[in-house]
Amino acid sequence: MTLQIKAGVAIATILVSSSAVFAAQSMQILSTSGCGCCVAWERHLEENGYETELKNLPMADLWQRKMDFGLKQGLTSCHTALIGGYVVEGHVPAREISRLLTEKPDAIGLVVPDMPYGSPGMGPQEDAEPYDVLLLLKDGSTEIFASYR
Repeated sequence: MTLQIKAGVAIATILVSSSAVFAAQSMQILSTSGCGCCVAWERHLEENGYETELKNLPMADLWQRKMDFGLKQGLTSCHTALIGGYVVEGHVPAREISRLLTEKPDAIGLVVPDMPYGSPGMGPQEDAEPYDVLLLLKDGSTEIFASYR
């Protein structure tokens, strides 16, 4: 019985430690000033243990950065974040960012196009509209990484 408890504590410690490692990485968020949902998404990340730095850019500069990162129209949202060598576009849930950093796929990053209602930073989740989190591959194609229904 004692061995089972010790094993359980060890596993819990490993899980908490691995989450803390990802959350300790600083995430830079690029946005334009006055974007309330961007600030709300940043708060969601901080509530989930991520350190963030919000950098406001003029709209033209933000769009140029998005294109430089390999994002194309139809895959964009109001803010772009950088963490662990990946791009995170739009209202991506923190748990999917943690999964991305754990699995380390050969990809550009994650995208939630547009601004789906009920996604983190976009209103209450209990009234959420369905949306997908897309994995943006290096060839510009996407595949579904997670679905929220």
